Amino acid sequence: MCTLAIKIPDEVFLNLHKTQAELALHMKQIYAVELYKEQKVSLGYAAALAEMHKEEFIHFLANFNVSIFAFENKDEFTEEIGNA
Repeated sequence: MCTLAIKIPDEVFLNLHKTQAELALHMKQIYAVELYKEQKVSLGYAAALAEMHKEEFIHFLANFNVSIFAFENKDEFTEEIGNA
């Protein structure tokens, strides 16, 4: 496992009222959203990176208007609805 170290001013912690661990987790969650949104990782991998269950991560994605459904065009969407 890789460990990254970044410097964040103490004022950030004071203003956000978060511990280092809470901020690190939040940053991992945001990065997981970005990786998933860019289709660089699967839903399961992103959820694991965010330290969430898949269902919890799906709900978290909604905060960023990221859907787990991706359709190339209207016809693909219509076909999927017809198959439901």
